[in-house]
Amino acid sequence: MHPAASTVTTAGSGLDRIAAVFAAARASGHRVLAPFVTAGDPDVATSVAVIEAADRAGASLCELGVPYSDPIADGPVIQASYTRALGAGLTLEDVFVVAREAASRVRMPLLAMASYAIIFRRGVVRFVTDARAAGLAGLVVPDLPLEEADELDAACRDAGLALVRLVTPTTPAARAEAIARASTGFLYCVSVAGVTGARSELPDGLAERVRWLATKTTVPILVGFGIAAPDQVRAVGAVADGAIVGSALVRRVADAIGQPREALLDSVGRFVGDLAAATR
Repeated sequence: MHPAASTVTTAGSGLDRIAAVFAAARASGHRVLAPFVTAGDPDVATSVAVIEAADRAGASLCELGVPYSDPIADGPVIQASYTRALGAGLTLEDVFVVAREAASRVRMPLLAMASYAIIFRRGVVRFVTDARAAGLAGLVVPDLPLEEADELDAACRDAGLALVRLVTPTTPAARAEAIARASTGFLYCVSVAGVTGARSELPDGLAERVRWLATKTTVPILVGFGIAAPDQVRAVGAVADGAIVGSALVRRVADAIGQPREALLDSVGRFVGDLAAATR
């Protein structure tokens, strides 16, 4: 297991558990690796096993994608995973089952990435209460504007959960500064304009943007969207506290569907292990 994750336990609030991950990473001179896994893709049990495989391979945090029929920022790979999960009958209750089962088996904190429409439909306080009961450490809500986030922010703070905010390349400076100040747990720096998806190289200006954001917030910064290979994780780690890897991992799960589960988990473990090595 990655040393940065090895000191993390499920004790304490979600915010405390996330802070412990970054503190351990800083102490060891490492960066944080946060893979993204779609809940229920291709089924509940396999998605739990994928999270376990990522944890064993050295991941520090995990984003759990909550499938939604009309995703806002997700590219074709993650959209396809959502379609598979929903087509198999996945419900929000099943998502909480995935979270609960995984949280009980791994040391890394889990955060749900969910559309605000899902949270609003369930009821903000009820969703947050259920998220905490399922062992989640925080929420990432990419389609929730800063001006409309007060209710969810208050509920998350009351529950000790992180509410991670996103800053994109097109976010105006004053607004980016306000978002950075409001984010808890960490700040999600979107590397490119557009939707998620693996890319061959990181965009120009990313390092400067991360350095600027670091002067506007006291929480760590993770970079996501387009991070697909160890060399990109290493490059991101030169300026940020770590990297989020989504589509590249989800694609490996998709490519292995139909194979024995052991083969799928081996593919995931080897890929995450290579990415984790680049954080050291």
